[in-house]
Amino acid sequence: MLPEVRPHVSTALADQLEHQLDLAPHLEAGQLDVERVAGIAVVAAAHSDGYAATGRLLGLLAALPAPTKAGERFWSDLWRSSGTAYLLPANIKAPVLRSLAGEGTALARQILSAVDEMTAPQRVAAGEVIGQALVESDHLPDVKTQVIGELWLRDIELTAWRVLHADRRSDDPAGRKAFLDAWRSV
Repeated sequence: MLPEVRPHVSTALADQLEHQLDLAPHLEAGQLDVERVAGIAVVAAAHSDGYAATGRLLGLLAALPAPTKAGERFWSDLWRSSGTAYLLPANIKAPVLRSLAGEGTALARQILSAVDEMTAPQRVAAGEVIGQALVESDHLPDVKTQVIGELWLRDIELTAWRVLHADRRSDDPAGRKAFLDAWRSV
């Protein structure tokens, strides 16, 4: 039954399946024909970029010290150096938890807001704090902390953009049709 599948996919995907394919929540899997199964595959594939990018965001955050007593100094240093509270665990907890369910747009927006709020010197300082934590956890003493921190910041910024771009792109059937029509007419 579809409700049994629902905890394993995001709410957005389940809603898309119900809306686009007219799948009732109580519909049993045995009642699905080949056309509907193909439709489910298409909807899932349309959302795969967003899910992959959301997973990457979570992976990048997981590389940082955990928001526990042991990681408290890191998060305090990051707040001071970056000049933004957007990245504090208390402020990203809810979007992180939603991202674990496959809905990463709120986390992506929060990360982009944090990066956008930083001045160039704050970004350099935040990169140093992040790089130091990554060098210590990954045992990379021969790599400059500033380089690693800046790469992490660029990666999380680009990944957040990918989450938002995938979300915007996947919900626009008229835009997809216009894209196909334009390329067919070339």
